[in-house]
Amino acid sequence: MVRIIFYEDKNYQGRRYECDSDCTDFHSYLSRCNSIRVENGNWVVYERPNYMGYQYVLTRGEYPEYQRWMGLNDRLSSCKMVHVASGTQAKIQIFAKGDFAGQAFEAAEDCPSVLEKFHWREIHSCKVLGGCWVFYEHPSYKGRQYLLEKGEYRKAVEWGAVCPNVQSFKRLTE
Repeated sequence: MVRIIFYEDKNYQGRRYECDSDCTDFHSYLSRCNSIRVENGNWVVYERPNYMGYQYVLTRGEYPEYQRWMGLNDRLSSCKMVHVASGTQAKIQIFAKGDFAGQAFEAAEDCPSVLEKFHWREIHSCKVLGGCWVFYEHPSYKGRQYLLEKGEYRKAVEWGAVCPNVQSFKRLTE
């Protein structure tokens, strides 16, 4: 069974809230969130209700304190389960300019440094051809995170970013 468990305190202490499906607002059950257990599946958790604010992509595992999921604080309010189709080959095209213009590259593997691999400081548009991907604001999968599912993203705001600063990305697996 796919499930995520949120705890008010660090190290899985205090009140808890369990989810096995999308939830638009669990903040009324917990005043804060300091630890999480992802028992199964992939999830995106959001800072604010209705899938708004900073987002964090979590895979199966334990997160004993909010810094472990790169959280900026102990505030979380909503979550969505991410469906990764089995057997789908992950593939993404990235572009140096918006609207799929400029130099382009195709990737099927994780990229810890966009600058080192492609000599770019930003990704302005992309096409997710297969699988789900996570963009990170900084190298080595750090900073703000953005989940990208199959589809076309003509500019950064379409994947939820204010600016096109993407310095690393990785595939989300089952």
